[in-house]
Amino acid sequence: MSRHKLLIVIGMIIGSVATAAWMQTPSAVAGEPPKSKEPQAAKDITLEQAHVITMAAFEKAKQINTKMDIAVVDAGGNLKSFIRMDGAWLGSIDIAQKKARTARYFDMNTGDIGKLSQPGGPLYNIEVSNGGLITFPGGIPLKASDGTVIGAIGVSGSTVENDHTVAQAGADALK
Repeated sequence: MSRHKLLIVIGMIIGSVATAAWMQTPSAVAGEPPKSKEPQAAKDITLEQAHVITMAAFEKAKQINTKMDIAVVDAGGNLKSFIRMDGAWLGSIDIAQKKARTARYFDMNTGDIGKLSQPGGPLYNIEVSNGGLITFPGGIPLKASDGTVIGAIGVSGSTVENDHTVAQAGADALK
């Protein structure tokens, strides 16, 4: 047998052995790659969780007598839930959503990013990245019980202190 034919036969044998091993996994029957047997952590916020968070923030805004725009984004930074309270500023719609995305993109409170983005700081001018970020308080990452970031909340419509208070009330409602 020529050397070239021998290499082809060896390759076919190795391929057959690998295929046979893969086919013995239950998921292979469905044509899927083998799955890990370890339990997977929640990777994304559910609609129910987003609703609970949004409503908790809404109730806190009513309690402190302010009108807010409240946005919750999923793990990918996509809008999952939104409330614009009657009379809340129109300009705060975009700000609330950008605060939520900023918190999710960097998995940090937006106020903490703001401290790092001051002139001379390590993140100076970060606000102009990612289609525009908001780096003042009111955005908080949302974490599952195992610490996995599954989304974020962003709130706008009052002082940054009130924005953060309302966002924190929403984040605290995550169970």
